[in-house]
Amino acid sequence: MSRAPAAWKRVPTLVVDVLLVAVAAVDVRLNMWEHTGLGVSLAAVGCAALAFRRRFPLAVFLLTLPIALMQEVAVAVLVALFTLAECSRNRRLLAVCVALAAVAGSTPWPLAEADRTMTLVFFVYGLATSAAPVLFGQLLQAQRDLARRLEEIEEAREHERALHAQAVLARERAQLAREMHDVVSHQVSLIAVRAGALQVATKDADAKEAARTIRSLSVTTLDELRTMVTLLRASGGRATELTPQPTLADLHKLVESSGTHAELTGELPPAVGTPAQRAVYRTVQEALTNVRKHAPGAVTRVELWQDGDDVGVTVTNTAPTRPSLALPGSQQGLIGLRERADILHGTLESGPTAEGGYRVRLRIPLGAGRPTGTSC
Repeated sequence: MSRAPAAWKRVPTLVVDVLLVAVAAVDVRLNMWEHTGLGVSLAAVGCAALAFRRRFPLAVFLLTLPIALMQEVAVAVLVALFTLAECSRNRRLLAVCVALAAVAGSTPWPLAEADRTMTLVFFVYGLATSAAPVLFGQLLQAQRDLARRLEEIEEAREHERALHAQAVLARERAQLAREMHDVVSHQVSLIAVRAGALQVATKDADAKEAARTIRSLSVTTLDELRTMVTLLRASGGRATELTPQPTLADLHKLVESSGTHAELTGELPPAVGTPAQRAVYRTVQEALTNVRKHAPGAVTRVELWQDGDDVGVTVTNTAPTRPSLALPGSQQGLIGLRERADILHGTLESGPTAEGGYRVRLRIPLGAGRPTGTSC
């Protein structure tokens, strides 16, 4: 079934026009009631006009109307109606053309008195016959519109998939840059500091030279690492500056500027490592963002706590007091927080409360993320 339209489209337009003109001419030759000079001339003009039906569909239809006066069902009129319906979106015009074709087909020729009942029957029959090509032409027009719309939707989906892939790549690059900056640069900085101290303290020339070399390599590595991180964090070729990573000291400012009715309680010991502090900060940040999105008007409580060798934060909000806005979201926030908690050997729990609110609870070991090693 799908090969027939494709094969039809490969037929040259000129060939189709010649065939239609020939078929219409044969139809007139076989079915015309009276072959008068005037009738033959009008029929010839109407048949020849079919070759221009795509450019002047309405004019061609009007030129074929005289043929309908001289025979019951004229191929030329049906072809002209089909072409007009395929090109035009004016439903009123199409209805008028169908009526004209039916009137022309039911009018006795030559003009004379006729049985009114038979004339009415011929008119109804002509309406049904003329409406068929119009409906078929409108169907093909709707099919083309639908196909074009499907192509636009597919292009939009391809564009959306490309944007999503770019967003995922940018997020992975940003995460890699963050980890490199937070972990690798911290360790290399410690190596450079210790090497510098050893270079100053030692009296041995070989050890001093080795310490100087280690310190020089560490500084060079830090410069190269910073350049690499800048490239990874660049989006679309525009370099972005490395901003200081948030810590527990920034929590008060985060809560105060969250735009929600939030309260911060509790505290964590100073021994909490920097990665753990960032995990706590990001958890509070994501939870407050979700409250703004999905629970407008809710009251939020941010509680820092310590439970033995574990520390964590619990963010609990009440039920919303206003309907939430349909804001876009990646649905990846909590997933990213769980991945961060897993890296620190902790857990993240989230879910609705019995009162209609929502709770997010992060638990991580106290020493998570702190560098290990011996001190000199």
